[in-house]
Amino acid sequence: MEPFGARLARAMDERGPLCVGIDPHSSLLKAWGLPDDADGVATFCRITVDALAGRVAVVKPQSAFFERFGSRGVEILESTIRQFRQAGTLVLLDVKRGDIGSTAAAYADAYLNPSRPMYVDAITASPFLGLGSLAPMFDMAAEHGGGVFVLALTSNPEGPAVQHARGIDGRTVAQTIIDEISQLNKGAEPLGSLGLVVGATIGETGHDLSQVNGPFLVPGLGAQGGTADDLRRIFAGNLGAVLPSSSREVLGAGPDVAALRAAASRTLDACRDALGRPGRS
Repeated sequence: MEPFGARLARAMDERGPLCVGIDPHSSLLKAWGLPDDADGVATFCRITVDALAGRVAVVKPQSAFFERFGSRGVEILESTIRQFRQAGTLVLLDVKRGDIGSTAAAYADAYLNPSRPMYVDAITASPFLGLGSLAPMFDMAAEHGGGVFVLALTSNPEGPAVQHARGIDGRTVAQTIIDEISQLNKGAEPLGSLGLVVGATIGETGHDLSQVNGPFLVPGLGAQGGTADDLRRIFAGNLGAVLPSSSREVLGAGPDVAALRAAASRTLDACRDALGRPGRS
């Protein structure tokens, strides 16, 4: 299969730089007038597929919100993934997996092997057992044209205690991750398939993102406080690789399908303006 980086670049060119989070958490189900159970999640997903499939570049289901309902929730997640992918929307599964050895290989097999029921275009992963522990995921992604987005600089207040800690060479943990992903993406065109998760609200951290040659998944634009100026400052010179992720700005408009589509369009316009990427005429 064509590498994920190339597929993502084309999807953002054709449908715009927006990833919509598919997050059926309790408060959202309640706001939509749905029960906080598997039936409510099934209805939620049916509506979001109707509203967004084939209309946005990427969707990002958060696995935990499905897993809390056991096998029925996972079944709904599998079906939702299939429907979005069949409509041509890339699916980035937010699982933040990170382990070692055969367990890391099993995670890779579960999500990045096309023969598996939970197969997606890309996943999120945690590198804090050492980036080398994610090698089975990187290898499986390379074999089947998938992608992996690695946590690097997150916006949660606990993050800097780990991510800004310095190693014996003086680099921060985050900069080491950034540099190693940059090496793995070296030479890829138009975009590497290994990305980084970098929050829109991290502020000025002094980290160098200029050589990554891969996509940036950027949560936090809009309701969480991230602004267009933040994106331009953090990702100067790399705005074409930025994929903003939004959930509540879009999903808060539901459950009406037309309202969801309108909210996605407004959010996409804001992302385009922030990144200086005009829509197709």
